[in-house]
Amino acid sequence: MVEKYYDKDCNLDVLTGKTVAIIGFGSQGHAHALNLKESGINVVVGLAENSKTRETVEEFGIEVSTVEEAARKADIVMMLVPDELSADIYNNSVAPNLVSGDTLMYAHGFNIHYNLVIPATDIDVIMVAPKGPGHTVRSEYERGFGVPSLIAIYQDASGKAKETALAYASAIGAGRAGIIETTFKEETETDLFGEQAVLCGGVTSLMKAGFEVLVEAGYEPEMAYFECIHEMKLIIDMVVEGGFANMRNSISNTAEYGDYVSGPRVIDQYVKDNMREVLEDIQTGKFASQFVQEMSSGRKIRFLTTREREADHQLEEVGSELRSMMQGLDNK
Repeated sequence: MVEKYYDKDCNLDVLTGKTVAIIGFGSQGHAHALNLKESGINVVVGLAENSKTRETVEEFGIEVSTVEEAARKADIVMMLVPDELSADIYNNSVAPNLVSGDTLMYAHGFNIHYNLVIPATDIDVIMVAPKGPGHTVRSEYERGFGVPSLIAIYQDASGKAKETALAYASAIGAGRAGIIETTFKEETETDLFGEQAVLCGGVTSLMKAGFEVLVEAGYEPEMAYFECIHEMKLIIDMVVEGGFANMRNSISNTAEYGDYVSGPRVIDQYVKDNMREVLEDIQTGKFASQFVQEMSSGRKIRFLTTREREADHQLEEVGSELRSMMQGLDNK
């Protein structure tokens, strides 16, 4: 069983008198910075000197510095920049400004787990990873709730790394919803697998394949879009609210029976074997190497060409027209 923690298990005093540097002010960065600030934590945001976001940070009443200055001022440095930029920013701007006893933090284990970042041995290295996008981390905090988060300890030089992780997680609101302890390895590999095999790659490929099968069989694209793409959210919402059982209790008997007899025909042993290959690429570091190479090439090997091809798919045009129609109905 995994360990679970709540606000009662966290001590915010651990962060008293310390400065937290948030490197980056994107989706997660802005949520962490604002939540920490409103929890009474001293925060500084580190951005490139020419960043257009500096003015936005100042408008929120948060100190903004260069990445180097922020790392130098801080006791705790949270890296909230894209995976492909993190190693260079850490090596060039953060690492030279850390001292013994500081804490390096991540919200995803990619760079540490795949040894793209090799931290000094005299600092703590921990992770606090909210299981939701930054805007949700922020909006739930403002509502008095929170988003469940993972914590992990990679390096405990001080002997107090876990206390710091719990305090930080609580300060961004996670202690209200639940904090689960894991490892950098488990978080990284399960996160990448979930994204690729199910949440992003798997689901979008399944929806697109269903759309194409219906259109190729002579059905109208609009019908195919509604049945294979638009209604996905309705089903997922029911699953999120109460699991598969809740979803199956809410749909028709026809749909439930079709679920049982046809689902395993589509997602069969062959698909699971393919998923295992995806997982193996993640576990061995093959995917990480491919990703680093892709980003180093300027995303020209596969990333941008695939994005352009997918944007030209018929389902995008049909979907755009249908969403526009439905927005029009909402406004009447």
